[in-house]
Amino acid sequence: RGAAASAMGGVCGSGETQDSKFQKGGENDLSDGPVQSRGCTDILCVPLFIAAQVGFLFVTFYSFADGNQAKLYEPRDYQGAYCGVEKNWNDGPNLAKTPKLTYTMNVTSFLDIVVKQTLCSSQAAEAMMSILPSQSLKDEYSCDCCRTPCARCSGAYDTGGDLTSAAGFTTTITARMDEMRDPSKASRLFSPGSANGDTFSTDKFWSEATKYFNQVCSSECQLNASDTTEAWRTYVYKPSPDNELSKWWNYMLNASDSSLTTPVKSVMTSAFTLSAMPLSACPYHPSLCVPLPGISMSELMPGSDYCSFAMASRVVGALGSSAAEAFESMGFDSFRAASTQSFGDWAGDFQASIDTFVVVCVLSFCIGLVFLVLLRFFVGCCIWASIVLSLLFFVLAGFLSFVVSNQCEGAGVLETGKQTAVAIVVAGSTKLQAAENASEALSGEGADYRGRQRYTKNGRKCLAWDDQAVMPEYNSTNYAALEQGSHFCRNPYAAEDPNRAKTIWCITNDPDVPWEECTPIGVIQPDCSQGYAISSKNSRDALWYLSFVIWALGGVWLIIVLCFVSRIRLAIALNKVAAVFVGSNPSILLVPVVQAILTISWCIGWFYAISFLMTQVPDNYLPKEAFATYAEAYGTDTEPGKCTDKWPTGGVWKDPEC
Repeated sequence: RGAAASAMGGVCGSGETQDSKFQKGGENDLSDGPVQSRGCTDILCVPLFIAAQVGFLFVTFYSFADGNQAKLYEPRDYQGAYCGVEKNWNDGPNLAKTPKLTYTMNVTSFLDIVVKQTLCSSQAAEAMMSILPSQSLKDEYSCDCCRTPCARCSGAYDTGGDLTSAAGFTTTITARMDEMRDPSKASRLFSPGSANGDTFSTDKFWSEATKYFNQVCSSECQLNASDTTEAWRTYVYKPSPDNELSKWWNYMLNASDSSLTTPVKSVMTSAFTLSAMPLSACPYHPSLCVPLPGISMSELMPGSDYCSFAMASRVVGALGSSAAEAFESMGFDSFRAASTQSFGDWAGDFQASIDTFVVVCVLSFCIGLVFLVLLRFFVGCCIWASIVLSLLFFVLAGFLSFVVSNQCEGAGVLETGKQTAVAIVVAGSTKLQAAENASEALSGEGADYRGRQRYTKNGRKCLAWDDQAVMPEYNSTNYAALEQGSHFCRNPYAAEDPNRAKTIWCITNDPDVPWEECTPIGVIQPDCSQGYAISSKNSRDALWYLSFVIWALGGVWLIIVLCFVSRIRLAIALNKVAAVFVGSNPSILLVPVVQAILTISWCIGWFYAISFLMTQVPDNYLPKEAFATYAEAYGTDTEPGKCTDKWPTGGVWKDPEC
């Protein structure tokens, strides 16, 4: 023991001083707990603590008069109003009789492809050209429908096929709409063989459920026509005024009858009429109360005010139970991932599940004690696993930052990653196969591009310009930029052409997407002509540099781990010793038990009091009037809007009745 003390003194200082500082029987004896010769240094903090608690209780009791704890846990609809609450903030709707948060069809998103096919197919285009009075309007229509390459389009609309005859037009559009209106035909809607193709039968549709459904308050999760004596409402669809196709929709409806326009008008006036739930069951504009055939809603759990997706029995029979359950799960996960949680939501969730909280605390404590005892056996596995997961985090976080730094507006992260992968693969394969190194230089709209890119940005193969029949006017005879026999991406146009693409493109081998833009070989992250998901260039640059910083930190982390392998092993051994000590002295576990009981009791009381304070948002805290533009209400990158310039911020939504 003496030798050990001398060695310690040689390393850390005077061993004698260290031994005598807390010597048993001395002035600072710690063998029976804290030292005896100490003074009260916290006496001034006691009255301050008492005063703070008294003030907190006063404010809490004052808020009991106006507080409504239900606003912390009741579900909220698309505009932020509380289901099941009579008096909503800012003179919001009375939803006392509609406590369930359910989902209805977002008509605009659901009908988007059908509307584009209705107005932009060859049959509709021929009718439209016969009624438009000027060439400028015809060019504008062709651009809005992406029937010809122009700056606002990145490719032709993929609507599931062109319609070239009046009979085919009527049959196809009516069949597609019937699947979204008629419950007896709903089983086809989610089948790849339906009139709507695979639009609603893919994982992508269900993973983007927030785009296709509205969150509204209703009297029941699932309402059928037989459940109420009140008549259902009728909603006749028309594009909103800010939709680029709204102008052409109105042109066609107001056109004089002829052999070309009559079939189109007939379908538009008959097929786009939908049924909406009664006002008592769905107190919103009819466009927000249209149920989707084939989808039934059920309570998330018995007695819950939250509804979840469930496939109707007809659909389950057509798809099979496994596929139906998978779609239901993806749809609900989409809404759960998109939901935003505030502190008030958390407090409300806590209050609604207080019993569960206590049970979880007790179980967690018991599991923690068992874990401490068993730690000696698997502490090594835990530590090495955490190190490996840390390295994996650096790799994945850097890749995500790299992809998001160039994510285009309207494109998903997976889509951006796919386009990046295509660009890398094409660049590599071209370098290996090319007999000569052609210049990939591109400036402006790409009229000067003479590179060898033969794949579109999504990997579709280009057809030879002279051999394709999709747009026969684009050939080497009419445009010098199209070399005879070549199938490389170009942007051919003449000075007098009213429409022109904004970059290079080509005719694809995909009949559903006849043309699509390309990016030059070697351009891994092309510019986004329609804007970026992250509008600030500084933020995008920061993310781009951040990806390399994260990867560099991962490399540094790996080097540190390799250099300290022996120290890590020593730390594992020390943890095992500590676990053995806890197992040998079980009475020491009473200390955290008492601490846990006191902490849980304090948290329960604090959350109960704070639940009243969180609902004390004064009337007129946020404006009640409507605003003409989204930017005015929500704000811009640099300036907050009228609804977002205070905390807590308000929500912004589009009012269909305006």
